[in-house]
Amino acid sequence: MIKKEKYSAAILVIGDEILSGRTQDTNSNYIAKELEMMGITTSEIRVIPDKKNIIINSVNELRNKNNYLFTTGGIGPTHDDITADSVAEAFGVDLEVNSEAYDILKKYYKSIGSEFNEVRQRMARIPKGATLIENPISAAPGFKINNVFVFAGIPKIMKSMLDNSLGFLNKGNLIHTITVKVDAVEGDIAPVLKSLNDENENIKIGSYPFFNSEKDFGVNVVIKSLDKEFLTLTEEKFKIYLSKNSFNYN
Repeated sequence: MIKKEKYSAAILVIGDEILSGRTQDTNSNYIAKELEMMGITTSEIRVIPDKKNIIINSVNELRNKNNYLFTTGGIGPTHDDITADSVAEAFGVDLEVNSEAYDILKKYYKSIGSEFNEVRQRMARIPKGATLIENPISAAPGFKINNVFVFAGIPKIMKSMLDNSLGFLNKGNLIHTITVKVDAVEGDIAPVLKSLNDENENIKIGSYPFFNSEKDFGVNVVIKSLDKEFLTLTEEKFKIYLSKNSFNYN
């Protein structure tokens, strides 16, 4: 498997129900965490409606800007499940009944005693040239075409599809991360964070304030680097600064 320093990915969450707030998106969070453990950085997460032109434009933009694109949602049996149609159009290929997907679905519905009707047969429509991604839960497969991975929106099914896609992904160098919890307000430590971040281009520092109560508040400072040595050195410098300026941390 090819390995280079950095790989990037985008996540495209498709569904009117996400935008309306009726359904909460947990898929993008899960995908991003799994990718980070493989050395793949998520560059963007985008939520869009079930509208063909928007899906097509987003797929083409994001797949060209990143090594990988993952989509979730819109591959079910109903009329508003148009992701497969849109992805096929984005790649300029036909959407056809995939014989392997058809057989998988036919066998599944027979095994549970349900009719494999015309509506359910829609889920066997796959862009020409795509590779199926197994769905061990409800049979209807996802698919991969070029660098685009198309998953179901149901979290449990999406996770199984992602697991079955990992073998297609190249691993980048792992990003090392440490978190320092500081008892301070963000403005008090902002100057030193900027100084440390600007000091070394191999380091990335983020600060995330939290407020749980009047006695439990502060900032979680997250330091990341591909180089563990740089990470350790920056952590030491930051903690020395905190100690000298009487900030509590852990």
